[in-house]
Amino acid sequence: MTKLNHVPFLIIGGGIGGLAAALSIAETGRSVHVLEQAPEFGEIGAGLQLGPNAMAVLDKFGLLDVISEYAVYPKRLVIMDALSGQELTTLNLGQAFRERYGYPYAVMHRTDLHLVLLNACKENNQITLLTNKTVTSVQDQETQALVTCADESSYLAEAVIGADGLWSKTRKLLIDDEPVCSQYVAYRGTIPISEVNSHAQMDDVIAWIGPDLHLVQYPVRRKELYNQVVVFKSYEYQKELEATENWGTTEELDERFSQCCPNVLNAVSYIQRHRRWPLYDREPINNWTVGRISLLGDSAHPMLQYLAQGACQAMEDAVTLGEQLTLHNNDIEKAFSTYQEERIARTAKVQQNARKFGDMLHTGDEVTTLLRNKLFEQRKSDDYSPVDWLYGQYAPVIP
Repeated sequence: MTKLNHVPFLIIGGGIGGLAAALSIAETGRSVHVLEQAPEFGEIGAGLQLGPNAMAVLDKFGLLDVISEYAVYPKRLVIMDALSGQELTTLNLGQAFRERYGYPYAVMHRTDLHLVLLNACKENNQITLLTNKTVTSVQDQETQALVTCADESSYLAEAVIGADGLWSKTRKLLIDDEPVCSQYVAYRGTIPISEVNSHAQMDDVIAWIGPDLHLVQYPVRRKELYNQVVVFKSYEYQKELEATENWGTTEELDERFSQCCPNVLNAVSYIQRHRRWPLYDREPINNWTVGRISLLGDSAHPMLQYLAQGACQAMEDAVTLGEQLTLHNNDIEKAFSTYQEERIARTAKVQQNARKFGDMLHTGDEVTTLLRNKLFEQRKSDDYSPVDWLYGQYAPVIP
């Protein structure tokens, strides 16, 4: 027999975005339930980057001190040529950067960030965390929303947030679209610092770029681990093979990186190969809400990782949602409407620019490469104007 539970607010998905949303909603004084389909709350993957816009959100949650127990604060973002080994451009992340945006740039293990948010949720008596909850249906009922799970439990909520990721079921209430395969795959993982070669830069985030490929490296977890991610466009990709593992293989990985400089070749030899991540995004949409149901994070705006903003934008969503709920009190539909009005244009811009930045980094065209490298060469490491739009969301004042 189906058990019907009456709850004020319900979040579908217990990832970084879902937990951040729970904290933000709880701060408005509302009780919130989080449904996670896995047997326990957790994250997979390796490192992630947190721009000052994300650090501002974590500060709003009072979590900067605990974040500092895990995070590494790099001195520079560096782009290198993966073939020649030449440094192309840098972005200084020092004092001038912090003063401009109000917060530092941080890198950390994805599981560490998730754990910090999870512990904060566990300590909040307004938040209820539930596992083994596979959602089978979501229905708007005008003044409420009904969520049903595979274990025959049901939840009648005043409002529902779909934070159920790239393959969101909640999104299907709004649009019958599908994720867009970029034809790129990633292999990622961490290795102990003791295994890192002498060429690794412990104070930098380094991106080695080449035609249809790149490698990203940086330390995480108090510099105890070194995070590495290789990404390449698979020339074996075909639409009919998309759901299989017959493209973007480890054999192709080695073949594609074989012409790279010795530092990159050495790094690739350490890459974990037991799991591949095909890279997807979706086209931006102009509505996230139906009645008492709205979207957040990757369910609303999944993006390619080239601007390192997936988790950052989900956390921005969470803060804006909480602000609008406070502003409009019990008018949930108005709060959802203004929430998406504030967020849709910004997240669409990040989605679209992530694609463009990826194309620019991965270009194989000789003329385009020369022009790109010339622009990189001319810019100064403390010229922050190209990233003001991205990092300045919560900046005190951008001169």
